[in-house]
Amino acid sequence: MRERGLRGRGELPLTADINVTSLVDVAFVLLIIFMITAPIMQGGVDVQLPRGDPQPIEPREGLIVSVDREGQIFLDDNDSPLQYEEFRATFRILVDRRQPRGVYLRGDRRAAYGNVVRVLAVMQRAGVDNVAVILEEEEIRR
Repeated sequence: MRERGLRGRGELPLTADINVTSLVDVAFVLLIIFMITAPIMQGGVDVQLPRGDPQPIEPREGLIVSVDREGQIFLDDNDSPLQYEEFRATFRILVDRRQPRGVYLRGDRRAAYGNVVRVLAVMQRAGVDNVAVILEEEEIRR
């Protein structure tokens, strides 16, 4: 005679264990999703910097001003662009309020030279003496 399971039809008995394999699979999938999307979620302005021989800096010590290819101006990697007139009107107030140690200028190498120079002139008129131009490290070909 066949032995009957707990449910009466010869089936295997029920187990009350948690299936950990599917939980681990879900955790790994979520981990991979976060690893892929984390660099994308980091804010910032897409600027191709000119190449040169830069010195290491601590950008959080001061105020970062970025000028993109179209001549739009961004403050501290904020996603909302400023037009030149807005920047000229508000930059002195911002400097007086924040009192940064220095100002870092990130000008896209594809931007019109005049746009970057106009921003630099506004900085000088606002009384900022410590302006650094941020460069991308130059590739050395041998």
